Amino acid sequence: MAQGGATAPADLRIDVGPELDRIEAAVAAGDTDLKALGFWRLVARVKPDRVLVDRYAGQIARIDTAAFRLGVGLRAPVWVGNVLLTAATVAGLAGAILARAVSSSALAGLLLLGAGAVWTVSLHSPTHWVVGRMVGIRFTDYFIGGPPPPRPGLKTDYATYLRADPQSRAWMHASGAIMTKIAPLLALAFWPGSGAPWWSAAGLVALFVLSIATDIAFSVKLSDWKKFRRERAVARARASM
Repeated sequence: MAQGGATAPADLRIDVGPELDRIEAAVAAGDTDLKALGFWRLVARVKPDRVLVDRYAGQIARIDTAAFRLGVGLRAPVWVGNVLLTAATVAGLAGAILARAVSSSALAGLLLLGAGAVWTVSLHSPTHWVVGRMVGIRFTDYFIGGPPPPRPGLKTDYATYLRADPQSRAWMHASGAIMTKIAPLLALAFWPGSGAPWWSAAGLVALFVLSIATDIAFSVKLSDWKKFRRERAVARARASM
């Protein structure tokens, strides 16, 4: 979904505007394949240059939002997604607390496993939202997507995303991935004294390991960690200009 005070040479700005106009017209006509249209190549050209960001952030955001809403049918307002995921987080917390009160050790173990699994999903996108808001990034929609398994995703308002510092963008992407790793460990913290069997603790550790494995398999290529590295590279490019 971005230099010190120096600006890029004028020749690097040639055709950015007309090319964006062409892509915006194509999207308005129903073509949502932004990669094939050359949109992301242009965005990569704009990101390191503050002048280009100031000039084109609004148009880039219009194109990005239009293509997203044409291509993604299942989506919800940000507040709805935050309410639902907060409710899921609270339910997980209730389960973890209840695990220390029930008399059945097996039930306690299942409650802890459930809390860890729920938090792995429910804390990810709200963490992006909190960190993003702290650095000036806004969001437009929740949706279901991402690399396997499908999960709630959070769509950025690309104008605010581009105007944010690239290092801040990088850490916004990293924040959700980090929280996903922490989530099963939070549930594991309720295990001592709960009377839950060993397999529940082992299951939470396995969930932690699985989340790292999915990052290695998918996120570094398709999702948060890929975006983290991309925005760090933009920050380095901006600093060198």
